[in-house]
Amino acid sequence: MDLLEMLKHRRSVREYTGAPIPKEQLEKILAAGLLSPSGRSRKPWELVIVQNRDMLKELVKCREGAANMLEKAGCAILVFADPEKTDVWTEDCSIVMSNMHLMADSLGLGSCWIQGRLRKAQNSMTTEEFCRQLLQVPKRYQLEAILSVGVTEKHPDPHSLEEAELNKVHNEIWEQ
Repeated sequence: MDLLEMLKHRRSVREYTGAPIPKEQLEKILAAGLLSPSGRSRKPWELVIVQNRDMLKELVKCREGAANMLEKAGCAILVFADPEKTDVWTEDCSIVMSNMHLMADSLGLGSCWIQGRLRKAQNSMTTEEFCRQLLQVPKRYQLEAILSVGVTEKHPDPHSLEEAELNKVHNEIWEQ
């Protein structure tokens, strides 16, 4: 599958069977993230993998109504960063998330980006505070996002190029 076909096929998947992710597939997903480019090669990211079923159920509380898929996910991968390494840590971590998202799809797994930065948990904490406390992450690290990954029984249909908003492309000057 060429890259454009892969991009059309990648969809956010929120329904999983609860089956564990095979070790070889998880290693490939992590490698895709760790091989991501970063500004000035600072690589500010740190990844926390959660596979324990009880911990995944607890992690559901990290977002107000937006992380329920974690309960049946095979795993969650949280992307934290050390903001002291670079001022573009959010961009760098977004590339990590995107690469892992694409790798999961290429392996036939479902995945979904759960935004963590600037979001609220089900209690009075921020998503970042909740995850940091639950996973014992040192205070200096900041959360970008969580990738849920799971075995899925059905994958949504691919996007088509007809859905692409070509009017968002401007040649030479901004055209209305």
